[in-house]
Amino acid sequence: MSLIQGLIDFILHIDEHLVEIIQQFGGWAYGIIFSIVFVETGVVIMPFLPGDSLLFASGTLAALGAFSLPVLLVGFIAAAILGDTVNYHIGQKVGLAIKPNTLIGRFINEEKMIAAQRFFNKHGGKTIVIARFMPFIRTFIPFVAGASRMNYKYFLIYNVIGAVIWVMICTLAGYFFGNIPIIKENFSVVILLIIFISVIPAIFSALKVRKG
Repeated sequence: MSLIQGLIDFILHIDEHLVEIIQQFGGWAYGIIFSIVFVETGVVIMPFLPGDSLLFASGTLAALGAFSLPVLLVGFIAAAILGDTVNYHIGQKVGLAIKPNTLIGRFINEEKMIAAQRFFNKHGGKTIVIARFMPFIRTFIPFVAGASRMNYKYFLIYNVIGAVIWVMICTLAGYFFGNIPIIKENFSVVILLIIFISVIPAIFSALKVRKG
């Protein structure tokens, strides 16, 4: 329980924790935040790590001179692309070998892989790009893409497009708007709002599937 509480605190007060990381690790802070993005997108069992909020908060600190904006953009984009690439290959290697009685196996089986492959063949690019803005789902989509044997070159194109758009929007939003007084004074509320907006597409998608 303490781990969960610590994670929630880290996400809600991510600006303060980033300042602490910078103070303790200096230039190594870049490696830490890039690693978080890589793991959040690249390891299918780690979808709970901060993504959108980390980009936004990092952009906010870049506006104050704590980070270099160009380094952030290049590093985050590279981490996001590499993360999805690793996740794709993990799905390709072990996706169909997952046992049905495991947690992941409840969501992934051969029938769903075939359905996912058909879906990706028709809507793959759009799915991968949109998923970048959806917590949890952005960690799961590349895994399913690999497990369903989606064409890698096709996947890579939209992986890059999605990473660039995601990082640019979230990081630059923090850079230009994160230090506006009303946002700065209510940063935790803003982070919650970002998370809520991010999950709205998933909620609508789930409701659509249920009605269907």
